Amino acid sequence: MAAAPYNRVLLKLSGEALMGDQSYGIDSETLAFVADQIKNVLDMGIETAVVVGGGNIFRGTDASAAGMDRATADYAGMLATIINALALQDALERTGLVVRTQSAIAVQAVAESYIRRRAIRHLEKGRIVIFAAGTGNPYMSTDTAAALRAVEIDADVLLMAKSKVDGVYDADPTKVATAQRFQTLSYMEAISRRLEVMDSTALSLCMDNNLPIVVFDLRAPNSIVRAAGGETIGTLVAQQESVLAPGGES
Repeated sequence: MAAAPYNRVLLKLSGEALMGDQSYGIDSETLAFVADQIKNVLDMGIETAVVVGGGNIFRGTDASAAGMDRATADYAGMLATIINALALQDALERTGLVVRTQSAIAVQAVAESYIRRRAIRHLEKGRIVIFAAGTGNPYMSTDTAAALRAVEIDADVLLMAKSKVDGVYDADPTKVATAQRFQTLSYMEAISRRLEVMDSTALSLCMDNNLPIVVFDLRAPNSIVRAAGGETIGTLVAQQESVLAPGGES
């Protein structure tokens, strides 16, 4: 078997991706699907960390737009990510994996507090580490948390698993019939064209630290394993030149 291209990866799971076909909450089949794939990635010898979003339960920006204090709304959103992290932890443990959940806000009854060196040690011992509660700060997205944690733990790549989106397009594919997906995309073009990769803070952090990003559809067959294995899937965002994918490729 060929050596895996990455030694350590960080997987970003959006809260919406955990909903499956539901309109709210966590879909148990999707959770099991994700857990099985993460186990396969670890079996490839790739150290794996995960950051989870919380939009399937509570989205701070939506609550803020409805009149809730923004900082309070964001803290509520952090609690939603902890719920998702515990659900994912349980699903992973049922596959036989050893898992540690670390939270950026103190919830010592259910999770460790985030400590960078401890997280790295867990990974070196073959444990899955789930990072919950974003960065622990309001006004910061879980995309920013994913970029920050990936840089902190020296991950080789940031895997962005999206819900019903198979990469980054040059226009909104739901509105523009001729929209084309990028096979590769430069950081600068993503920022200058405001393409929906992740928020600009997270993207700038990845660019400054030369951290490649793979954006792909979670629902694609064996998607996490393929992305972690270095297969061409979705869109690769890096320093290299932007290239549109051939027609029909997914």
